[in-house]
Amino acid sequence: MNGHTWFFWALTSAFFAALTAIFAKAGLQGIDSDFATFIRTLVILAALALFLTWAGKWQGVAAFTACNWLFLVLSGLATGASWLAYFKALQLGDASRVAPVDKFSLVLVALLAVVFLGERPRPHEWGGLGLVAAGVLVLAIKR
Repeated sequence: MNGHTWFFWALTSAFFAALTAIFAKAGLQGIDSDFATFIRTLVILAALALFLTWAGKWQGVAAFTACNWLFLVLSGLATGASWLAYFKALQLGDASRVAPVDKFSLVLVALLAVVFLGERPRPHEWGGLGLVAAGVLVLAIKR
């Protein structure tokens, strides 16, 4: 399974992302979506601190480079912006429509990975991304 360990973790991520949408939609009833994102962030911080302690994965940050810091901070800011937008979308729309549109990020990741990381998806991967984009459009069109 070593060669496909990434796939296991990606599927695990997808499963928990699906639960995130369902739990968030149910929990957003009658409260501000931005404040709900704050509560969610506190829970994540506490859970990660417990996990890092349990797994013995705390490490010093003195060896981090300026590049490490820059991109981790930018990633954190992008995550925060994504969460705020996602929770607002969930508050305003159906989870069954919001979550798939959010997954348009798959297409955007591929495009940005080509431009900034030099990755080169294969033709069949581009085909799959095209199908994802088409699926997002079908799901986003008003019923």
